Amino acid sequence: MYTMYANAQIGLAPRYDFRLHAFEFRIREIKIADSLFYIAVKCDTMKKLIFLLQACFAFTFCAWGQKTYLYCGRLIDGSSNTVRKAVTIVVDGKRIVQIKSGYLKADPDDRVIDLKNRTVLPGFIDCHVHLEFQQSKSSFSDGFRNNEADVAFLSATYAKATLMAGFTTVRDLGGSGVNVSLRNAINKGVAIGPNILTAGKAISASGGHMDESVGLREGAYRHTPGPEDGVADGTDEAVKAVRYRFKEGADLIKIASTGGVLDLSKDGTGAQFSIKEIQAIVSTAQDYGMPVACHAHGAEGIRRAILGGVNSIEHGTFMNNECMELARKHGVWLVPTLTAGRAVADSAKIPGFFPQVVAGKAAMVGPQIQKTFAKAFKAGVKIAFGTDAGVYPHGKNYLEFGYMTEAGMPVMEAIKAATANAAELLGISKDRGGITIGKIADIIALDGDPLRDMAAFGRVIFVMKEGTVYKGQ
Repeated sequence: MYTMYANAQIGLAPRYDFRLHAFEFRIREIKIADSLFYIAVKCDTMKKLIFLLQACFAFTFCAWGQKTYLYCGRLIDGSSNTVRKAVTIVVDGKRIVQIKSGYLKADPDDRVIDLKNRTVLPGFIDCHVHLEFQQSKSSFSDGFRNNEADVAFLSATYAKATLMAGFTTVRDLGGSGVNVSLRNAINKGVAIGPNILTAGKAISASGGHMDESVGLREGAYRHTPGPEDGVADGTDEAVKAVRYRFKEGADLIKIASTGGVLDLSKDGTGAQFSIKEIQAIVSTAQDYGMPVACHAHGAEGIRRAILGGVNSIEHGTFMNNECMELARKHGVWLVPTLTAGRAVADSAKIPGFFPQVVAGKAAMVGPQIQKTFAKAFKAGVKIAFGTDAGVYPHGKNYLEFGYMTEAGMPVMEAIKAATANAAELLGISKDRGGITIGKIADIIALDGDPLRDMAAFGRVIFVMKEGTVYKGQ
């Protein structure tokens, strides 16, 4: 249709005639200097020029992408209490560009996904997971047998299971540091999994939840754990521990202001950081633009954490009235992890599943978490969805919805806890946590209506993350 000769020399090129249909254009000269192109084009009308550019040079200057039309039978957007019916969501690239009532007609080159008999929601967000780990009878001995490569391969399978369960974003709150590499691998497309915000290694005091030498004979651990390992005593070491996490690539900081259930310490409720230590951690984290999540079971550890400036309390098992009032006053979130409480309490009943010291703590802490959550919700404490996945099998995160509603939270509020609320806690509301125009297309579909059938949360039949379909049509 037209011919073109390209002069390889830098400088002035000869004139060329381009003929397209009945048009005649003449490029007077092309001068290349310092990578800038100066093009003078003579044409009859601007309309013809635009047509020529689209017809002849789209392959160079434009990227024409296929749009995806999602026909939604029921739509829950994650922020409102309204359920819309017969809605079309249009996705272009990674983002939502249209939401219209009815089923819009798509262009022939566009993709149509029929979810007319499904409930469509934003991808869920779990604010408390451990993708490097999955609890079993052999978990403690596995810690001595598995190297980082073993952990990495396992974590990739856990990440994929999480995404397939409809959780398109997670906050990983502590591991060996493999979780940082897992996040990077998923971002590069090397592994399949949710969008991850990770704390890398979590931080506690000596003898605390992150001190892996607790309960072992002297000399069994390779060295005395320090800030590099996530163990810090005093404000100077606390600051250093935060700086190590930043250097290693963490997105946020996770600390433990009390002991925990699954470590080998004798008690998980006592306070283990001073307010000054927590303030030093929070202040340093803020310097690096990182929020702080705090594992805490006992009331005094929770109180100190809130006064120290943390963003969220994880578990909050023995949160009392004073702590709830402080949480409301300071805008601190509670991430209740009810599924983990149920899981450890059940496992503690199996002889030999846990070491004796762990079984005792699990039997005490497990049943209390749901009771405290019910009271905190009624008291107006802000709630974000989080499960402590890894304490129970990955991919079962949806069980949390049932336990939250069982404790008195309406189903729609539980959904918002896993969408809009969770996104607000994580600081990603601009892009995620809802189905609105302009947000990233993290979209799932359930077989059934979760407002009437809680089991529907476990029937995820479609998963789209960042505009790419990973499960379903």
